[in-house]
Amino acid sequence: MSTTSIPFISLTPNSSKLLLKPNTYTPRLRLSSSSFSCGSFSKRGFRNGGLSIKGCSTSPFIGRVGSQWREGNSSLLSFGINPPTAMSKGAEQSGDDSSQVLSAMLPFVVAATAIAALAQPATFTWVSKDLYAPALGGIMLSIGIKLSVDDFALAVKRPLPLSIGFIAQYVLKPALGVLIAMAFGVPGIFYAGFVLTTCVAGAQLSSYASFLSKGDVALSILLTSSTTIASVIVTPLLTGLLIGSVVPVDAVAMAKSILQVVLVPVTIGLALNTYAKPVVTILRPVMPFVAMICTSLCIGSPLAINQRQILSMDGLRLIFPVLAFHAVAFTVGYWVSKIPSVR
Repeated sequence: MSTTSIPFISLTPNSSKLLLKPNTYTPRLRLSSSSFSCGSFSKRGFRNGGLSIKGCSTSPFIGRVGSQWREGNSSLLSFGINPPTAMSKGAEQSGDDSSQVLSAMLPFVVAATAIAALAQPATFTWVSKDLYAPALGGIMLSIGIKLSVDDFALAVKRPLPLSIGFIAQYVLKPALGVLIAMAFGVPGIFYAGFVLTTCVAGAQLSSYASFLSKGDVALSILLTSSTTIASVIVTPLLTGLLIGSVVPVDAVAMAKSILQVVLVPVTIGLALNTYAKPVVTILRPVMPFVAMICTSLCIGSPLAINQRQILSMDGLRLIFPVLAFHAVAFTVGYWVSKIPSVR
């Protein structure tokens, strides 16, 4: 936290007591000297700003305090008057903390959604396909309000990660899908569908996954958008080569989907984050709830609609191939992204 520094401190030799001497406040701050501990003091005021004090103490140490050398406990102390902007940053940080807590709950929400959808399909069968695009748009809006134009500018300046992601999407992923389908002996009735899912572009939820894992969200959005556009040409070629049947892609529907789900909500989020910070401050604590509800709807509806097929014997035989595909793909993607020259 940025503060305006004020000379203030004297350190009692070989003591755990720090005596603060500012112009108008003289609180005592006691810090343990046995190992390491911190204490703090704050007071609002000062023209909508605030006074903050924070101190940390370690083991005995000989050092300099101001212009004098003292023997006592090594201490770090921050004391000053916070401007209003610093106070607003503190509130923003508090909102981010709550967002992180809610985001951490998402895996449990997804698991509960899957169980509810398969056990009681009526819980989600009311969600029509027409609601998928608005729900995904809500998720992307929750991401967009935390992005800036600079994030996308930086991603565009790094063509290597984009190129590697694009190649992995349409070369590694289809090849991996074919190998796993053959290794697990996926039935012919499901083979085409299994391989087809490996030949299509990544979904928008991948950007939300990047956001939750604190990855490069702008890069993920650009990669998802570029592979989705390319799918008009690449996906039919891959299905013709790997399945023996060309699966056409509706270019108009794809363009409409990108516009509704990605471009419009992300652009609105960027605009709000750039020109309407007060609005973003209000929205940020709420958007994790919105994203969580939208994610639950997008996952629960397809599971509920296809509950019988999923729980059939043939459907259960797909569980291990699907898990194996994702485990290998995520592992390879994770370690490749760790290569310094790729980042």
